Amino acid sequence: MGRLFGTDGARGVANAELTCELAMKIGRAAAMVLTQHTSKRPKVLIGMDTRASSQMLESAISAGLCSVGADVMLLGEIPTPAVAYLVKKYEYDAAVMISASHNPCEYNGIKIFQGTGYKLPDALEEEIESIILDKTQIPPVKVGGEVGRITRSRTSIIDYVSYLTSVAADDLNEYGLQNFNGLKIAVDCSNGAASITAPRIFMNLCDDCFFMACHPNGTNINEKCGSTHLEVLQDFVVRNKCDAGLAFDGDADRFLAVDENGNVVDGDKLIAIFAKHMKSKGKLKNNAAVVTVMSNMGFFKFCEENDIHCEKTKVGDRYVLENMLENDYIIGGEQSGHIIFREFATTGDGELSALKLLCVMKETGKKLSELASEMEVFPQVLVNVRVSDFGKARFPRDKEIKNAIEAAEKELGNEGRVLVRVSGTEPLVRVMLEGKDEEKINVLAQEIAQVVRERLL
Repeated sequence: MGRLFGTDGARGVANAELTCELAMKIGRAAAMVLTQHTSKRPKVLIGMDTRASSQMLESAISAGLCSVGADVMLLGEIPTPAVAYLVKKYEYDAAVMISASHNPCEYNGIKIFQGTGYKLPDALEEEIESIILDKTQIPPVKVGGEVGRITRSRTSIIDYVSYLTSVAADDLNEYGLQNFNGLKIAVDCSNGAASITAPRIFMNLCDDCFFMACHPNGTNINEKCGSTHLEVLQDFVVRNKCDAGLAFDGDADRFLAVDENGNVVDGDKLIAIFAKHMKSKGKLKNNAAVVTVMSNMGFFKFCEENDIHCEKTKVGDRYVLENMLENDYIIGGEQSGHIIFREFATTGDGELSALKLLCVMKETGKKLSELASEMEVFPQVLVNVRVSDFGKARFPRDKEIKNAIEAAEKELGNEGRVLVRVSGTEPLVRVMLEGKDEEKINVLAQEIAQVVRERLL
């Protein structure tokens, strides 16, 4: 992790940790780094989610960009994957998304995309950090007519919705289908960016869909709703006899599903469903799927049983994508619901993933529970331990924590695994254990968590 950027951009409590001053500096430094090899006037898109602080940060970043001569187009409230798609479609030099994804409303974040639609690699993020923190270079401030201009897009939502609708239509047409009629679905928009786009997308393709958490007010984003709080959706799906529930996070780059029985279908199971279906159609390029080390052991077993090569990366969808690009793989993602269809998107896209799932359900005629049952889930325990910033930095060198981890690994042997890591987006250390004996891994997880708590607070 960098000094400002984590695994998914810069993030913190808005106006306390992620201040307007810092946002302005990030805008200036990003414009300098991303356009240093061009003499033309840089053009940058800015999108945001629905939290109250997003407009404030939009103004600050815009000011920073314009002060160094970059022109800015504001996209308004829109999903992160839409920003990644539109920067390439509109042929802009870079794009910024203001969002803290699944975090509560008091948090916000800044994600930066290159003109190709891909997130910045670590090296460019480190260069931006160096300009801001070490003052290695001074962004050239412009005056007079060289100051950047700000415009607002009138077509961004239409363009993105049209694109996803066309992808779904192509899939449906391939199977001789026209829409998802016959499926009854519930859609949880997390009071986030999907509130703007999901009704337009799914109502065009399905005549029996319900929407919830679709009335953002600036403070209710991710509040007891969305992909991190599935209880309301689970209850709704069962009570209303829906075929599936679809849940997004605040910026709609994550997607989790709920089957007709109210059971959660997480990212691992979704990737398993997609990979197996693509293989059955001869479309799983290089016969592989890419996931992170946090994926359930059951996914690895599923790949072995279905003769699918499984690649494992560090946690973070950027690392999944890097592996996919390097090895020419086309499906990958995270247990949390970041799923990348590389043929259609340059980042995780929750609404695209949901459309792909409905296509599989419609084409196969199988219930979601039946599709999900192909992958056995090993018991998994995840304990999040809140730590200080100093403790977070000290974690890799702490011998007591290392000893506790090694002791747990020895006790589990070949019947499980231990993974303890620092969160890339929050002040947390995540303690994850998997194994066949759920009681044992619970006890071991709490023991490790207690050591982390004592050592890093």
